[in-house]
Amino acid sequence: MDWYRWQDAYDSPDSGLGQRLALVQDRIRAALDEAPPGPLTAVSLCAGQGRDLIGVLAGHPRGAEVRARLVELDERNVAAARTAAQAAGLPGVEVLAGDASLTDHYADLAPADLVLVCGVLGNITDADVERTLDHCTRLCRTGGTVVWTRNRKAPDLVPQVCAWLEERGFERRWLSEPARAQAVGAHRYTGEPRQLPLGEHMFDFIGYDTLRRA
Repeated sequence: MDWYRWQDAYDSPDSGLGQRLALVQDRIRAALDEAPPGPLTAVSLCAGQGRDLIGVLAGHPRGAEVRARLVELDERNVAAARTAAQAAGLPGVEVLAGDASLTDHYADLAPADLVLVCGVLGNITDADVERTLDHCTRLCRTGGTVVWTRNRKAPDLVPQVCAWLEERGFERRWLSEPARAQAVGAHRYTGEPRQLPLGEHMFDFIGYDTLRRA
């Protein structure tokens, strides 16, 4: 999979990815609107070109208050995200080239006010989905928001994603309608903060194309 060219679908607002992006951005805006006053932190796993977070921060009244770290493996996407953040005048946005599954990349920002797990859960095994969601209790502060996505291909894992989050102290704030092929959800963490361990890999990124063939 060419994950750089894959991003091109976002340029079409009518595409499935374009529609998903708009929903994710809506959830990010809502999380920022509802966050308490003062500086905010955000982390994004497998951030791609950062179109979701950077696209919102560029025009949001609280954009300058957010310190964010976007972690992405593809160097071309990293370069595109850095260019976008610079063009938007967002010095608080750091784009890191690296393995987004490694907990070390988030240790100094966690627990964060906003955690983006978009474009991740459909590219990993079900067991790793649960493990990643468990780590969200360490990535997300109490009262913070996790925004996530997952395709609804059969067997639809979206209800189980919600259940796993809610079992771990997350309160469902919003979930896209079942008719959408790409689900978008937002959950607020109501549990106690937990220490993020260093040196752990939350998931193995396999890719939905490989998973589908398997």
